[in-house]
Amino acid sequence: MLTALEDVTADQVIEALNERGTTVVRVDPGDVGLDLAFGFRLGPGGGSTWGGRLRTASREVDVEAVTAVYCRRPTPYTARFQQLPRQLREFAVAEARHGLGGVLHGLRGALYVNHPAAVARADFKPAQLQRFAALGLRVPETLVTNDVEEARKFAAEHGRVIYKSFRGLPEGEDGWAGAIWAQRIEADALDDSVSVTAHLFQAEIPKSGDVRVTVVGRRVFAQRITTADGALDWRRGDWDRLVHTPIAVPESVRGALYSYLASFGLVFGCFDFALTSDGTAPEDWWAIECNPNGQWGWLPDAPAIADAFAEILSREDIEDLDDTERPWEQCRSAPAEAGEGTRAERLGG
Repeated sequence: MLTALEDVTADQVIEALNERGTTVVRVDPGDVGLDLAFGFRLGPGGGSTWGGRLRTASREVDVEAVTAVYCRRPTPYTARFQQLPRQLREFAVAEARHGLGGVLHGLRGALYVNHPAAVARADFKPAQLQRFAALGLRVPETLVTNDVEEARKFAAEHGRVIYKSFRGLPEGEDGWAGAIWAQRIEADALDDSVSVTAHLFQAEIPKSGDVRVTVVGRRVFAQRITTADGALDWRRGDWDRLVHTPIAVPESVRGALYSYLASFGLVFGCFDFALTSDGTAPEDWWAIECNPNGQWGWLPDAPAIADAFAEILSREDIEDLDDTERPWEQCRSAPAEAGEGTRAERLGG
């Protein structure tokens, strides 16, 4: 489990794994130093597989015994080395990422949920929207631009237009990050400041609500989210007043989500949809985005989602599943060559 010490979402998965009797080692790569030591070897005696042990303050693990890796929310290496001068800090961060991270992200035969490379590929909203459309899902008409005239033309064409940021606000000098909520934009409010960077504009969907769909392997969890005040962006309001209602996902939409994950080599994803009408018909579902490492611990069905993660991470018979049961196949590292030994030993420590 690659994550920070304080991660309540990871805690739920660890608890579910413990109930299954699966041995878990929690590692934060950002602790590299006295609290996280390692020694990995590759060479004539060990074949083509990295071997060796990784030691935290409380546990120790043989990396050859690792069968699955849940990449959750590890602390950035930059936090570990922030006290160093800039040049040394950037050097230490790069060495840790390419050394420790290079080994942890390339364990042979291990199932990654999700592999950082797959997350990186799937983390661009333009690619997400394009993939949704290619899979037959409805997407709002979208403009990506830094041209104010293009933006004004788009707003004039659609009347009601929404602006969304591609990413959240990074940390400021005070150490606090921020969010930019989805917001309506009027054509006459657009000016030359649009040219400074890229902007995402979408035609507003007359939605009746929102849906968060969490897919873990072949298990699908969908909650309709309704705000008390009909807010455009449900994240902006009082989360204690959000109304969550389970909702059935149409079969064609469900199939498209499986295909989406497989196309990016993902095991799970958190999908956001805008819903029109009652959601019984596929055309009621408008795909907005997919977070390949999204939050789900706050949802009412979080215990069931945690169990789904535990089921995936603890399975030893994954190689026996057929392709329709393994949308994450591209996430698995190559299996060991014949004669290189087995991984019967579970996580140590």
